[in-house]
Amino acid sequence: MSCRSSPRARLLRSAGVATLWLLLGVLAPAAAADLGHPGAPEPANVGEIAAILHQDPYDIELLISFGTSKGGSAGHLAIGIREPGAADDMVYSANFYADRAPEHAHGFYTDDLMIRVPKREYLFGTSSSLGDTASFGLDFGEIYKRSVVGVRVYGIPESQKSGLAEFFARLNADYRRRARDADYHDGEVKYGYVRLNCAKTIGSAFKYGAGYSALRVKAPRVLRNRRVTNAANANIPTDMAVQLMKEFDARGYRMDVVLYRKYAASTYVDPHDGDQVAFKDLPNRFPSVLSLDFRNEDGYYQDYDNLFAMYLLYNLGRYGVSLDPATRLLAIDASKEPLSYDRAAALAADDARADSKNFLRRVLFKPRGKRVGEQVNVSQ
Repeated sequence: MSCRSSPRARLLRSAGVATLWLLLGVLAPAAAADLGHPGAPEPANVGEIAAILHQDPYDIELLISFGTSKGGSAGHLAIGIREPGAADDMVYSANFYADRAPEHAHGFYTDDLMIRVPKREYLFGTSSSLGDTASFGLDFGEIYKRSVVGVRVYGIPESQKSGLAEFFARLNADYRRRARDADYHDGEVKYGYVRLNCAKTIGSAFKYGAGYSALRVKAPRVLRNRRVTNAANANIPTDMAVQLMKEFDARGYRMDVVLYRKYAASTYVDPHDGDQVAFKDLPNRFPSVLSLDFRNEDGYYQDYDNLFAMYLLYNLGRYGVSLDPATRLLAIDASKEPLSYDRAAALAADDARADSKNFLRRVLFKPRGKRVGEQVNVSQ
């Protein structure tokens, strides 16, 4: 540790009182701009807000991250598991860089296929327990890059939760020993954007770890004599989440939703991203299901399946959480009583069916359904 003072400190000591206040006034906005950057302070009340949300006795939370690209933006799927007596959930999330690609061999976190971090770190953290190579906005600090929908599930037995955690540990063990052709995957166990992605790892955990034998987990294969796979056969985060919600309801588990809104003022630019766009300027779009409008621009979802998913999550909504750039504090800025799953799904289906038909007619109308995470506008 160096004992030498910083140039800024030496400058302030040499300045007169009037100049000192002038400099502080100029420098303060720069310090405030660091909110939403790795290494910057977390919101001062993150522990308080996390504790309030943790008072509800849910067992797991599916974490559906919004997409940040313009076309074909599927987002990300992770899961938080509540452990007995723990003050925070542990989030398991597929590691995008655990793909064995040479360009990811150095400077990226590749120790595990499934990272395991506290939920507070995953959502709001500005430093990572995984070390300096963890990816900001992906492995930690999600809300500084995009919104996250949390589907909280109540009533799941401890045996299922432990089964999920044991499967993720198995995934990591198989990844480290470069296992091939496991019962849950054909080929080497490593991350693949299409073949072994976030949705497949979560779905496989429920199917093989928690006993959800009827859950449909796709197994896309490399096409003969080609290096690409058929994206239509890939597992998609929102599709998997909706499918799991049906499974939870069939088992009698209750659900509600928390919307963790994107902090829309982060000027951080991920040095690994080719486009070099600040987080605040990235799209923040609901993660599309594999549908007719999968590649539509943000806000132009008109397909029934996308509308159903957005309306269902809104109807189950209980809390909205946001970070105020002025106060630098988190707030629970919206709350309502969620509908039961049966009622939420039936209403979402009716509204999605009516609205999708009106979109096809290209008429001006006010949509019946309300979308999670965005304002409801007139016809697009």
